[in-house]
Amino acid sequence: MTQGVEMQDNKPPVQSTVSLCYYTSTLEKALRPYFELDQVLKCDSYIQSMFRVLKLSKTMEIQKTEVAKNPETDDTIETTKQNQSEEEVEHCDEDELRSLLLSDIGDLPLSPPSATQVNFVSYFITDFTKPGHDQYIYRHANGLCVIGLAPTHIAFKDEGGITNIDFNVGKSDRSVLKVSGKRKKNAMRSESNTALCKVSTAKDSYIVRCCVKGSLLEVNERLIKQPQLLNSSADREGYIAIIMPTRPADWTKNKESLITLEEYKAKKEVSL
Repeated sequence: MTQGVEMQDNKPPVQSTVSLCYYTSTLEKALRPYFELDQVLKCDSYIQSMFRVLKLSKTMEIQKTEVAKNPETDDTIETTKQNQSEEEVEHCDEDELRSLLLSDIGDLPLSPPSATQVNFVSYFITDFTKPGHDQYIYRHANGLCVIGLAPTHIAFKDEGGITNIDFNVGKSDRSVLKVSGKRKKNAMRSESNTALCKVSTAKDSYIVRCCVKGSLLEVNERLIKQPQLLNSSADREGYIAIIMPTRPADWTKNKESLITLEEYKAKKEVSL
């Protein structure tokens, strides 16, 4: 009882409680515009910030008292403040670096981008020479263009899909090309409307074009034995050919007749 009475007379708990409430109220008013919801007010960062400021404020009060009593401690207090400031700056730098390296989970897409989306820029040409003849051109940073059938190509609408592919069109069989060396010897020169192959369904057959003026480097020979790849993964294992534009000017001219992925999705009303 005597101890309790002495504590009431000295009133240190009351002063501590008043100071704590004062700093808590002041901090909450300062941070209120940035935290609208009660749930956010209870987040770890808010609580950690509150206690950090309270601890700093309490330390400053103690330091002021010590300076008033003993001016010789002023240099020590200044050193302590400088160390605290350096720690706070270092902590801020770490938070900034972490925010740059680690994406906010809310900004991440629902599904990760494919290798095609990461490594290539997607272009499309629609109704090329005939209605429904839609093709894609995936351009790599090194200039190579991958040619294939777009998801809206008319051949995919036939029952059963594509059942056969023939590279023996025009005056030569594209599948027997053997390109070699840095100069791409034996590469076939192509125009944008040059026939590349013929794909067949149970109902009809369709000519696929090169779409790009340049050198035909290779065709996907795997499709000869596995034409079903065109139905299941036309944008990956089911690509048809690879073409290198002859000159940058040729690609610039070709690009004028192509549309971007977003334009293609808007025009064909599809989601990829």
